[in-house]
Amino acid sequence: MKVHYMNALLFALPLNILAHNKKKQSITTRHTQTNRSLCECELYMPNYDNDPEMKYVMQNFNKQTQQRFEEYDERIQSKRKLCKDQCDKEIQKIILKDKLEKELMDKFSTLQTDIQSDAIPTCVCEKSVADKMEKFCLNCGVNVGGGVMPVFGAIGGTALYTLNLLKPAALKAAKAAALTEAKDLATKAGIDIVRLKIQGLSKIYPANEGYVDLVSIVNKLTYNNRDALIQSAKKVIGDACINPKTGKTTIFYNSVIEYGGKNTFDPIAKAGATAYETTYTSQKGTLEAANLATVNTTYTSCQTAIIASVVAILIIVLIMIIIYLVLRYRRKKKMKRKLQYIKVLEE
Repeated sequence: MKVHYMNALLFALPLNILAHNKKKQSITTRHTQTNRSLCECELYMPNYDNDPEMKYVMQNFNKQTQQRFEEYDERIQSKRKLCKDQCDKEIQKIILKDKLEKELMDKFSTLQTDIQSDAIPTCVCEKSVADKMEKFCLNCGVNVGGGVMPVFGAIGGTALYTLNLLKPAALKAAKAAALTEAKDLATKAGIDIVRLKIQGLSKIYPANEGYVDLVSIVNKLTYNNRDALIQSAKKVIGDACINPKTGKTTIFYNSVIEYGGKNTFDPIAKAGATAYETTYTSQKGTLEAANLATVNTTYTSCQTAIIASVVAILIIVLIMIIIYLVLRYRRKKKMKRKLQYIKVLEE
């Protein structure tokens, strides 16, 4: 084991000698260049004049700078030209306006004496409120005269025509309603008379004679019919016609219904029929006249309202048309004056 240790130590020694040998051909020494500092150089000496790269950079910079200055000069010149053209136009407008005003004022004496200075043609954007109002009134006159008037005329005519068609039907319905109401009133009057007559039987026949109240038998189907009254009376009396003491029929039943029914109820039914006819005749004319008067009054009021509305609309339309014609005449007159001004300017 000691032999191996000795061999290892002896082998490491030549390796160390070979690793630190300076005479190796593979190792080359490099020369480190020492640079001069700024303090060792001349500060104001043009060191880069002869450098081709620096010359190229400076030429490129000068070229780009010159190009930008040229573009800037072109833009400035174009803007100056636009401003100059605009100023020239404004100056020409002012000169032309002064010249026109001077010529027009000089030519006033040769034109009509009633020409005013406000009739001078102006630009569309300089129109006054009066011109705008005139244009608005012209449009209103045209629209109202051309569209509204025929429409309202047609509506008014249609309404009157519809009323004329509905009036006969309304009159017929009023007459029918009057007849129905008259019949109801006459029937009520006949029923009241018959009930009053039947109630009068209580004074003739006392309760001990078998009296029975027969007012309930009177209705609109039986008040004027004798036989119907008798049959209804028999049904109402029923078993009350037998006297419980004697076992015979009562005096009231025998006298009023069984033997004297025709004599008793015949005048009662005739009184009911007479009251019906009298009341119907008197109420028919009165109710019919009242209903017809109501219909005629309603029709007249509706007709009057429609006619008044149409007349009012026609008056408004007529006023608008007159305004339109007046404004149209004024516009034509003003246009004529403008044409005269144009002729004077052309001369």
